[in-house]
Amino acid sequence: MAVIEVKGLSHRYPERDVNALTDVSFSVERGEWVSIVGHNGSGKSTLVKLLGAIMPVQTGKVLVQGIEVVEENWYNVHQRVGMVFQNPDNQFVGATVEDDVAFGLENHGIDYDEMHMRVDDVLEAVSMSHMKTHEPHHLSGGQKQRVAIAGVIALRRDVIILDEATAMLDPEGRLEIMTVIRELQQRLNLTVIAITHDLEETIHADRILVLEQGQLIMEGTPEAIFAHGDRLMAIGLDLPFSMKVYHTLTGKTEFVLDKELLDRL
Repeated sequence: MAVIEVKGLSHRYPERDVNALTDVSFSVERGEWVSIVGHNGSGKSTLVKLLGAIMPVQTGKVLVQGIEVVEENWYNVHQRVGMVFQNPDNQFVGATVEDDVAFGLENHGIDYDEMHMRVDDVLEAVSMSHMKTHEPHHLSGGQKQRVAIAGVIALRRDVIILDEATAMLDPEGRLEIMTVIRELQQRLNLTVIAITHDLEETIHADRILVLEQGQLIMEGTPEAIFAHGDRLMAIGLDLPFSMKVYHTLTGKTEFVLDKELLDRL
């Protein structure tokens, strides 16, 4: 069953002469990991705001678990969709890590004992229990994103949207966060929509959607999408490292994982 349905979605900002999105349609199944990629200006940020009920839909429909994303339903949508943004500093409100994770639970009137149980559980899940009394702003970038993820998981949202959530991290931090989220997704059967311009992060997705100038131009498995490596490069996307090496040495743009590279060569 589709958890997210997008039907004929178009959007134009008042100050612009062209659409930010034009007739975009797709669906996301429960437990699926879908990566949405595109260069700057492709419409990714606009799509995130519409999926997360941050901005009203102009044309078309967005449904979350069958609930249409219109302003009178925003609260219900927010109960089902959690978001992790690019800059975790903008999400912190608590004086300590555990206070920050508990903040959303308090706002939703969660019982005190239940709240503390959830906080302990999610901090353990993201390997941050030992930092629960620390101030969030003194953490590393990767640790901050772990806390932001914990705050969303504690609210038990079925859908997690990652809005360039690793963009401010170094390669080690990016790998760390993607590993944490993938483990949580598999354990909790979460639906993950990951917005990114980094194709390295899309290799293990179930599906990839490619946006260009507000239009959905490709959709498919990583193998299917990366078969069009020349087209991806033509719209300004950087191929995963293993594919770039393979392309440089062979002239071919095939889907190649790091562990397969030596065998192929």
